[in-house]
Amino acid sequence: MTDQALTGLRVLDLSRVLAGPLCSQMLADHGADVIKVEPPAGDETRTWGPPFVDEHTSSYYAALNRNKRNIVLDLRSDDGRAVLRRLLADSDVLIENFRAGTLAKWGLPDEELQASYPRLVHCRVTGFGLDGPMGGKPGYDAVAQAYSGLMSVNGEATGPALRVGVPVVDMATGMLAFSGVLLALRERDVSGRGQVVDCSLLDTAVNLLHPHSAAYLADGTLPVRSGSAHPSIAPYDAFPAADGDLFISAGNDTQFRKLLAVLGLPELADDPRFASNPLRVKHVRQLRALLTERVGDFGRLELTKQLLDVGVPASPVNDVGEALTDDHVKERGLVVERDDYRGIANPISLHRTPAVVHTAPRPAGADTREVLAELGIEQQLVDRVVGAQR
Repeated sequence: MTDQALTGLRVLDLSRVLAGPLCSQMLADHGADVIKVEPPAGDETRTWGPPFVDEHTSSYYAALNRNKRNIVLDLRSDDGRAVLRRLLADSDVLIENFRAGTLAKWGLPDEELQASYPRLVHCRVTGFGLDGPMGGKPGYDAVAQAYSGLMSVNGEATGPALRVGVPVVDMATGMLAFSGVLLALRERDVSGRGQVVDCSLLDTAVNLLHPHSAAYLADGTLPVRSGSAHPSIAPYDAFPAADGDLFISAGNDTQFRKLLAVLGLPELADDPRFASNPLRVKHVRQLRALLTERVGDFGRLELTKQLLDVGVPASPVNDVGEALTDDHVKERGLVVERDDYRGIANPISLHRTPAVVHTAPRPAGADTREVLAELGIEQQLVDRVVGAQR
């Protein structure tokens, strides 16, 4: 295998669930040597199923832990902590999402990590951060969505607040952690020193509130739920065609006129209610009713093609199966297959040093002996650690 962008980087992944493992997987896809450390009971997401890819591995876990070597350590034991220190001494990056105070309890508070491993980049993922009234409190993706206000803007206007249908806060936090690690490594090239990369689910969720946060900060406007529609653009919504839904987004006056021409409603372009985007937003209910009546005369694929051909962004509302088997998705290489492994490609495409999937997720502890031998750890300690994982 040729060198990749992060070849030579050693990452110690003590995290579990989603944000931390996604960050380390993205680093591994681009060439970093990632060592995932699981407790004897394993990462809890191994049991988050069905479905399962084998008797010990859920599809949830498998999607976040490829390209990593795997060892099992009981960090509550003296032996486990002794090996952890050896691993830290040999690592460029530490990724963890322990409850506040856990590392300190094991003799590794921040000041000790910085003093003993001055070049270490320490990526810490938490629910709410360590300071403030909620500092150190536990949190999952949906909790952050609820606390941040993100859930309040999701759903139909007449229905309850809804969680976004994917763990968007966890996923975005993992990607931001990836960026933060790279920033800290770049700065280390200059200063020679590592630092803490502090990522919290709440910080991410609040940053995802645009444009609602911008509107509130501008004039105190509180958003209302609008389903799939946009609060500041019209038409920008899903519409029912003859054989299913499609999404239409006419973001400017030119696109609006082209949309009307395709639908056979050119006269609406001169209707004073719809002469500009602010007016279309003001009269969105009337506009939607008029457009819905005509969209229903088309098949969703037929209308999508006609709109795209004239430069109006549109798409059928695909289900997950339709999306993952779509010709364009396949052409972009967004679904990767290697031996028995199938997963979603790394979203960052480098043309000269691309991301590579080289190993499927490993069984818990599969690489413990190999990794500990590389560290030069004495055989008796290796035997005790391996024995303890069974």
